[in-house]
Amino acid sequence: MHEILSPLNLLSRADASRRIANGKLKVETKSAFGQYMTSATVASFMASLFPAASSQYIRLLDPGAGVGSLTSAFIEHICKNKTVSYIHVDAYEIDPVMRSYLEKNLELCATISARSGRSVTWRILAEDFVIEAAKNASSFNSLWHEEVDNYTHCIMNPPYKKISSESRHRACLRTAGIETVNLYSAFVALSLLLLEKGGYLVAIIPRSFCNGPYYRPFREFMMKHAAIRRIHLFGSRDKAFKEDKVLQENIILVLEKGGRQKAVTVSTSMDDTFADTSISDYSFAQIVKEDDKELFIHIPSSPESDFLNDAKTFNYTLPQIGIQVSTGPVVDFRMKAQLHDMPESGTAPLLYPCHFKEQFIQWPIEGGKKPNAIRYNRHTQKWLYPNGFYTVVRRFSSKEEKRRIVASVVDPAVFGEAEKLGFENHLNVFHSNKEPLTEAIARGLSVFLNSTTVDHIFRRFSGHTQVNATDLKLMKYPSRNALIELGKWAIKKGELTQETIDEEVERISE
Repeated sequence: MHEILSPLNLLSRADASRRIANGKLKVETKSAFGQYMTSATVASFMASLFPAASSQYIRLLDPGAGVGSLTSAFIEHICKNKTVSYIHVDAYEIDPVMRSYLEKNLELCATISARSGRSVTWRILAEDFVIEAAKNASSFNSLWHEEVDNYTHCIMNPPYKKISSESRHRACLRTAGIETVNLYSAFVALSLLLLEKGGYLVAIIPRSFCNGPYYRPFREFMMKHAAIRRIHLFGSRDKAFKEDKVLQENIILVLEKGGRQKAVTVSTSMDDTFADTSISDYSFAQIVKEDDKELFIHIPSSPESDFLNDAKTFNYTLPQIGIQVSTGPVVDFRMKAQLHDMPESGTAPLLYPCHFKEQFIQWPIEGGKKPNAIRYNRHTQKWLYPNGFYTVVRRFSSKEEKRRIVASVVDPAVFGEAEKLGFENHLNVFHSNKEPLTEAIARGLSVFLNSTTVDHIFRRFSGHTQVNATDLKLMKYPSRNALIELGKWAIKKGELTQETIDEEVERISE
């Protein structure tokens, strides 16, 4: 008795292949290639994001195809559209283990589609996608539409791996006019070049491209060649590739090649079941600020009004209010000979993130893992700050903390007669030309940065767990007077709660 095959078998078969192949791959191999395979639920959701096809001919690109989960999901989805009669697939995959499963799944796609009256043809290209695509893009770019059959659709889960500035990949990308630092953004950029105008690309990629100077050329390239149609955000960082235990904030991005930029649909779900998906539309000006030369991409997590963006009180840069922020200059492994477990004569206090507990400083910490002091001499003096009030933000928040930005105030009274302070490299320090802040400014900054609203705004443009000084420089702040008002309130109030902080920050915005 023959097994009954239907389009619904495609993705389930591919997912079974994925599990088997995933078990055969060593952790080291997956890490080296930066490739983590797509689950059936994510693949199906991604395929559903393509608009209804208006042509009977589909040309699909799947770079880094793995076992074919995304292609199977796409064909399963597209077969529901009676308009489509012909689908051609180009699937790139360099791993021989994956290719054996990919071939079987593509054969199954062709067999099942034929029974529903649709023709599916396919090629497996055992080539390096970056090298081959860059070669095609640079060779045919000027005559592309006349000499090459561009793709109408692209679906991808590209590899996540940094590209060395001296690598062959980087050189190939430059010949195609692409400057980027990671394979995933290279895959997206090259695929955009290979799409025809009006073609759609759906990709699951890390959120790291949304901000930071290294990805600015890629953001410029992407917005030049495509319109952002949809962004899906996962509420939990470890759910998109939970079987591989990948702790990475991923998003699903939908782009239209050559499209006119309109409002952007943003959806969110806690995990890859998509059971609690919520959807809202935002103007593009809410996603990319009109005056932002860095083109940071903000991803709202909810449609509530954002008073921080609207309030004129909170529209100042750090230079406008006379404050600077720098990464802590003491890199401990480079200065081991100068470090002391406990303070003694001839040393200055050395502060690490572990010395800050909510609103309090715990220094020194006896028997701790980190030194508490650094020798004050001609070798170290240029790395030290005068003792005084500062606001510090940890570059990495601890697991138990809900906020990305965790700010604390350095109170000089804790350090007695100390002339200088050392700030370790895992702290960002707000200062005034390397001099202390006033107490009111330092405490006002801390209140502002610890507000829930600031945390929400920061998450809109940063998927990193790391908070860099560059990120803090690019944020907007209250006026200097407003910070002083916040600081005086904090001094008078004493112990603060999240509720009182949020209420006061909202009050001064009105």
